[in-house]
Amino acid sequence: YNDPEVLEICIGEHEDQLELKQEAEDTFMVTSNDEEKNHVKPEPIRNHQDKAQKPEKSEKRFPCTTCGKCFIKKGHLIVHMRIHTGERPFKCLSCGKSFTKKSVLDEHVRIHSGEKPFSCMICGKSFGRKCNLTYHMMLHTDERPYHCDTCEKTFKSKVSLNDHMRIHTDEKPFLCVTCGEGFIRKCQLIVHIRTHTGEKPFTCQSCGKSFITKSDLNKHVRIHTGEKPFKCLYCGKSFTRKSDFNKHIIIHTGEKPFKCLYCGKSFIRKSDFNRHVRIHTGANESK
Repeated sequence: YNDPEVLEICIGEHEDQLELKQEAEDTFMVTSNDEEKNHVKPEPIRNHQDKAQKPEKSEKRFPCTTCGKCFIKKGHLIVHMRIHTGERPFKCLSCGKSFTKKSVLDEHVRIHSGEKPFSCMICGKSFGRKCNLTYHMMLHTDERPYHCDTCEKTFKSKVSLNDHMRIHTDEKPFLCVTCGEGFIRKCQLIVHIRTHTGEKPFTCQSCGKSFITKSDLNKHVRIHTGEKPFKCLYCGKSFTRKSDFNKHIIIHTGEKPFKCLYCGKSFIRKSDFNRHVRIHTGANESK
């Protein structure tokens, strides 16, 4: 994803299970003694049979009566039900925005406070979310163990591979209810919806201008600071935007990352690739 803000939201999706775990702890009474600390109190055993035949750890005992999806813990089900009910019990005192999970509220509050408690031990960069730090740590290793069988592109996580596969299948399961446009990932839809609502949650402290994404704000701030953080290792030229840097690097590497699935021809620029693909799709539509 070219937009780091979209990527940041996407990373957050991948940690849903960890958020659900915290939500369960927030929802239920937590025991206070050291031995049981940070563990949710179990529900009382209802009968002898339940006690004798404890379900396996992976067994999903709690089904959603609305959509049928099952969950291992009741706390997970309660959080899931808010999707159907629209309940958002956790409200930000600074801006009034509400959330389905306390963990998401806690992360949101850091936008206002500027707190970044998660720091990289290698380069010192700090993050407001633990999941963003986890993903950032992958940048310090070249290991990419997940391979696409269609185009042989490699990825650092299985989630990234699964998302990539939708490019080949053209699956776009996340639809905008306003305009009908489809997206490969939910995080892309979330950012898109802001174009309809007009929400611009990221404001420049220097001039007051607001932006839809944090990455747009960061790009804008560099106008004030003159910062050009993306430096070419081949020729030393620096760039304000990473997208411009990526386009420049291709001049040195000769890489052609955009490959036509119809004829195999490759292109340096996506715009040239899109123009070429229309030759094939236009021919198919006329048949």
